[in-house]
Amino acid sequence: MNRFEMIMEGLHAEPKTWLITGAAGFIGSNLLEFLLRLDQRVVGLDNFSTGKKDNLNEVRESVPEQQWQRFRFIEGDIREIDTCHVVCRGVDVVLHEAALGSVPRSIEDPVSSNASNVTGFLNMLVAARDANVQRFVYAASSSTYGDHPGLPKKEELIGKPLSPYAVTKYVNELYADVFARTYGMETIGLRYFNVFGPRQDPEGAYAAVIPRWIRALIIGEAVYINGNGETSRDFCFIDNVIQMNLLAATAQNPDAVNQVYNTAVNARTTLIELFDKLQSRLLPHFSHLLGCKPVYRDFRAGDVLHSQADIGKAAGLLGYAPTHTIDAGLDASLAWYMANLSPVKG
Repeated sequence: MNRFEMIMEGLHAEPKTWLITGAAGFIGSNLLEFLLRLDQRVVGLDNFSTGKKDNLNEVRESVPEQQWQRFRFIEGDIREIDTCHVVCRGVDVVLHEAALGSVPRSIEDPVSSNASNVTGFLNMLVAARDANVQRFVYAASSSTYGDHPGLPKKEELIGKPLSPYAVTKYVNELYADVFARTYGMETIGLRYFNVFGPRQDPEGAYAAVIPRWIRALIIGEAVYINGNGETSRDFCFIDNVIQMNLLAATAQNPDAVNQVYNTAVNARTTLIELFDKLQSRLLPHFSHLLGCKPVYRDFRAGDVLHSQADIGKAAGLLGYAPTHTIDAGLDASLAWYMANLSPVKG
């Protein structure tokens, strides 16, 4: 039995009370479903700026009613500190997923990104501290590596940020570290690398290229590649992210706490390779994709050329062992993508 299996068994035996901010989002709703299936008590917070009620409805349809009854949802905003205090009461673990993602959005509107990702993050830290929350796990970002050229990315080696979004996520790490040192809080940051999976909006903040391209391929629209197609990413299936959140939330080794960890699979897929993977999987269902080619355009400001994570730290200190490569993740979620990103669903 590996560490993750032991954690699930222990949580079944002794349930905790969890708070998920951004519970109606892509990652948040997947965490919610997984925790409810473990018979955990869950509080959810979302203001529906990017999250969707449909995601919560899908979770409700996916779990038994008695498990759904363990969930309490509050519509609210992390930018309001009083709301943060309310949702943190009686909580054992915070999984902080709420944020305004997207590099282009932060370039267009850095003030809103800062308000949600910095002020909102600080509000949640203060509220969790005041409520004596046991562990604060938060969504950090691979964007923190900025212009550092090294591959694979190691947690201790970062460069200069390339976007306002990257600045906000780095500030999260700085604040978490200061709260750990100043107030004795236990925090762990997870630097997500291009997460994908069911419930991901085509315009979503994380790894939006996959659902966006799938929808475009299904309905016969152009698929645009920014750059020459050789840009590469470490695509990480949602099940790996769930595993990392639970490992971080329950880690007992003192050396594992108050750290940041890469959350990925230590692999690189170029954009042209990704296009080929998606086209080959969809072609048996959509004959119009035969001979389909992507359209190339200028590289996008704020993006990095290559991204690949060293996951040795997470493996060594948390026991992380990713279960899904990009191919396994695409195979596992293809049916959901076709059902929910097709013209019928709009």
